[in-house]
Amino acid sequence: MGNGSLTTLKPRRSPRQGRSVATVDAIFEATVQVLSSDGLMRLTTTRVARRAGVSVGTLYQYFPNKQALLFAVMEQHLAILADVIEEACDEVRGATLETVAEAVVKAYLHAKMAQAEISPSLYRISMELDARALIEAAVRRNAEAIAAALSAAGDGRLADPGLVAHTLTAALYGTVPAFCHKVLSPADGSEAERQLTVMFRSYLLAAERQAGIDAG
Repeated sequence: MGNGSLTTLKPRRSPRQGRSVATVDAIFEATVQVLSSDGLMRLTTTRVARRAGVSVGTLYQYFPNKQALLFAVMEQHLAILADVIEEACDEVRGATLETVAEAVVKAYLHAKMAQAEISPSLYRISMELDARALIEAAVRRNAEAIAAALSAAGDGRLADPGLVAHTLTAALYGTVPAFCHKVLSPADGSEAERQLTVMFRSYLLAAERQAGIDAG
């Protein structure tokens, strides 16, 4: 596929009216469907347009090429992950550290597993189109949301919630994709969630104990 410059990866224009938004949403959904059914190597703008029920010309009104389309899908995927984490952290504001750990793991893992079938394709897209800036932006959003939830926890205090949050976020991005390179059964998915929750809980409790020791 090759690396594209930032200019060629930008959409031609952003949808503003309801009909345009619906068209772009249909194109995104069609892209995910084609990735799932045909794989990244067989994905073409023609197949995506056909699946979306639009002409190739209409698709090109928004995305100048296949790379720009895939980059936009990757951007949307990461934005959804960041949104999910922020919402989960807002919902458990003031709860215990263990509850925060459970909420973060559940929200992130469920969002990733929902697109497990195309996870390998998303990984390749991120590598081939150099989506590091997109990933770093999502990580920052995730870490900030988690840090805010940890700072507001109703039990205990951490010496550096920001550092702990960055560590947890790094664990998510480094561990969860390994689960998503294949579609897990419901039982395996539940076990993965349990194991990650244990990991996060244990780390938070250890960080809390260390903060108490340092303060004493």
